[in-house]
Amino acid sequence: MINPSDPVLAEFVGVVWDYFNTHRRHFDWRENTQPYRVLVSEIMLQQTQTARVAQKFPVFLESFPGFPDLAAASLIDVLSAWQGLGYNRRGRYLHQTAGIICTEY
Repeated sequence: MINPSDPVLAEFVGVVWDYFNTHRRHFDWRENTQPYRVLVSEIMLQQTQTARVAQKFPVFLESFPGFPDLAAASLIDVLSAWQGLGYNRRGRYLHQTAGIICTEY
């Protein structure tokens, strides 16, 4: 069991954060952490190279800037915008998720 107050763990966490702060790459999805943008980026980044997502992310957000826009779009339009990211079921699930969020929440 991991003990969060373990000094070795605290030191490790510090090392990881220091490395990240020194070497991190800047991406659009890290600069603005609105829930919609975070969800889209997380789904896009699953088994996809960050360079490819960096190209597709702003274009996708231009077409579908929020949950209502994505939910109202046709699946064909969503998958067309998704093209090049692979695993189209992720685009389909993202579209379905936006619909659920808009109708239930």
